[in-house]
Amino acid sequence: MTKYQLLFIINNDLEESKKDALTDKISALIESLGGVNAEVNKWGTKAYAYPIEHKKEGYYVLINFEATATAPLEIDRQMRNNENIVRHMITLA
Repeated sequence: MTKYQLLFIINNDLEESKKDALTDKISALIESLGGVNAEVNKWGTKAYAYPIEHKKEGYYVLINFEATATAPLEIDRQMRNNENIVRHMITLA
């Protein structure tokens, strides 16, 4: 198992409950792929360094997890297909 960090930005226009539900969905996806969530940090609403899709802020979430080498590929695919995720990045921890 390898340690990873997943940082993603959720569209800030969503309701708070939907932001939490999306974060829980991503955590459940990691666990369904055999990963272990070590820590979920909700950073909250932050300003972008530059406008993205004509918006100036988003809701940031950082998840530290351990998973096999194939899990990040599926996580990346699922996140690309979600219209409420503005940006995401998976790196080795």
